[in-house]
Amino acid sequence: MPDKKQSKGEHAVQQPELSLSGADKPAPDGNGESHIEAEAVLLRPHAIDPANKGALHRRIDHSFLEYASYVIRDRAIPNLADGLKPVQRRIMWALHEKDDGKFIKVANVVGHAMQYHPHGDASIADALVNLTNKRYLIEGQGNFGNIFTGDPAAASRYIECRLTELARNEVFNDEITEFIPSYDGRNKDPVTLPCKLPLLLMLGTEGIAVGMSSRILPHNFFELMEAQIAILEQKPFKVLPDFFTGGLMDASEYKDGRGSIKVRAKIKVKDDSTVLITELPPHTTTETLLGSIEDASKKGKLKVRSINDFTAGKVEIEIKAPSGVDAEQLVSALYAFTACESKIDSRITVIRNNRPVELTVSEILEENTRQLVDILKRELELKLSKLESELHFRTLERIFIEERIYKKIEQCKTNEAVVKAVYDGFKPFANQLIRDLVDEDVTRLLAVRIRRISLFDINQHREEIEKVKSDIAETKKHLKELTKYAINHLEMLLAKYGPLYPRLTKKSRFDEVEAKEVAFKAFKVSYDREKGYVGHKAGGEEFKLDCTRYDKLLLIFRDGHYKVVELEEKLFVGPDLVYCGIPERDKVFTVAYSTRDASFLKRVNFGGFILNKEYELAPPKSKLLYFEEGTPDTLYIRYKPAPHQKINQQTCKPGELEVKGAKTKGRQLSIKAVSSITDKPTRGWDETATTTQLQFT
Repeated sequence: MPDKKQSKGEHAVQQPELSLSGADKPAPDGNGESHIEAEAVLLRPHAIDPANKGALHRRIDHSFLEYASYVIRDRAIPNLADGLKPVQRRIMWALHEKDDGKFIKVANVVGHAMQYHPHGDASIADALVNLTNKRYLIEGQGNFGNIFTGDPAAASRYIECRLTELARNEVFNDEITEFIPSYDGRNKDPVTLPCKLPLLLMLGTEGIAVGMSSRILPHNFFELMEAQIAILEQKPFKVLPDFFTGGLMDASEYKDGRGSIKVRAKIKVKDDSTVLITELPPHTTTETLLGSIEDASKKGKLKVRSINDFTAGKVEIEIKAPSGVDAEQLVSALYAFTACESKIDSRITVIRNNRPVELTVSEILEENTRQLVDILKRELELKLSKLESELHFRTLERIFIEERIYKKIEQCKTNEAVVKAVYDGFKPFANQLIRDLVDEDVTRLLAVRIRRISLFDINQHREEIEKVKSDIAETKKHLKELTKYAINHLEMLLAKYGPLYPRLTKKSRFDEVEAKEVAFKAFKVSYDREKGYVGHKAGGEEFKLDCTRYDKLLLIFRDGHYKVVELEEKLFVGPDLVYCGIPERDKVFTVAYSTRDASFLKRVNFGGFILNKEYELAPPKSKLLYFEEGTPDTLYIRYKPAPHQKINQQTCKPGELEVKGAKTKGRQLSIKAVSSITDKPTRGWDETATTTQLQFT
């Protein structure tokens, strides 16, 4: 093969030389092989002696190389600069040109995009529907198909679309966009869009070209923005794929965009013989999933009694197992023998500087971040230039009117005399000007209307000039602190758009998924206070829980100690248990307890734990007065009667307290003896008595 050169993490892919300029030709040998199988003889024209070729042979070679180059660069492989394939870029540009904030018929957008895209309306319509279903760039109205069922979109004449606010603000800037003539020479086609988003990783894409392919997995918007901030702050980062259909993902073999991931449908056990599929793995529809289940059933790999597909806006497939097969067995068989589990390979091949290269996710994000900073810099420089021009003209306008230079042109007979009079009039004020007076400035001054001159307000004009000067100073400050400005820009995007795009695919290891995520909750845990037993065979009526065999139990006792234990048939804990539940690291609890001297209130989560080890939620010899999941809006506190005690009841807002660890002391409620703390007024609550609200400081 010809020599090649690779940079760190990059594999240069052979490009047909006949279609490239000298600057774009592959570089000489480095120290690695390309992962792209571009080794066909037709892509190596030097392998055959040109002297032995006939004219037809040479013509075929030349035409094939031109075709290969065109398919690689202009159809199948996305560009690193804006993350878009040519058809997607042309759709976005067509929408930008027609954008007025209103929905536009898709058929009109397709027709407009055909001015730039020479491959017919079908490919444009399909790409537009695909972009719309990815939500980030295009907002649709009407039937754009169903990504879960695979149902196609309605005809282009029946559906409408428009740019999202995110795309409108972050993808376009006509003043810094580079153009080339369109295929017929009648229009200007953007080379790439000045995109400030890492669209390549946000959208994901697939493409098959001549001798190479690209499969880039979509990633989460919020996590990508955080990664870019980390790059600017020179901190480590890591991002993982996130698919629009949700599902479960094991990315243990995914190494920064290389390797593969395992994906699964999310399956819930409904009862002993029924399971529900509620999320699909990517690249799978309900139709293909049901087909794989039926095929596996015919081959005797699993047994199914019935399948009901209720999918509409959300995935809901109900599968019933025959007698003798429990739900857990059915779940395992679905993952083993159907499309409920699959493997997706990742290969990031993109066009960079007019040639294909293979990169990692980190390299793409770093490149996108450098591009973001560069675009922000160019926009700021453009804004500064405009502000300085505005300041220059406002200064000219003030002098022109305030110094009555316009009076000097009243006696002029020719245009040349008028222009000379203006130039002469400004000579005494040259030191006040930002730059020298030019003919364009004179033309603008002469276009100022008499009404503008007669109503000129010098004070207002000076205020406007000060505002422009302030904007100039702020812009220069941003240019000096460009990294900080870029971080602020990304943080603004996070705050504004992050909540709109939550993570849909749950990250996990599949051995954990089998044990915890989809295990059938076969155990009914309860507490028998009279006998002091807790467990799935305790037979009590309190704290009834549905648990799997893998769940642990969090036990809270009245004296303030707690521990986490394995699920048991019957475990003796005594009569003082106040809470039994499944431990969750981030679940918030509201706790009130009393000591010998005072009572305290706190909001806590329990974090990590060691099995069977006792922990203290309150100091020794304390007593829990209140313990509940969540945070009530108001707590009602009643004190025990005491001589000379004026206030016998109070309220407080526990939501004002920060959530801390279980060992924290909390905020003091009172040194008075507490009779009760409830989240609703009790029967003895006196509505007419003096009631104050505790303030936490």
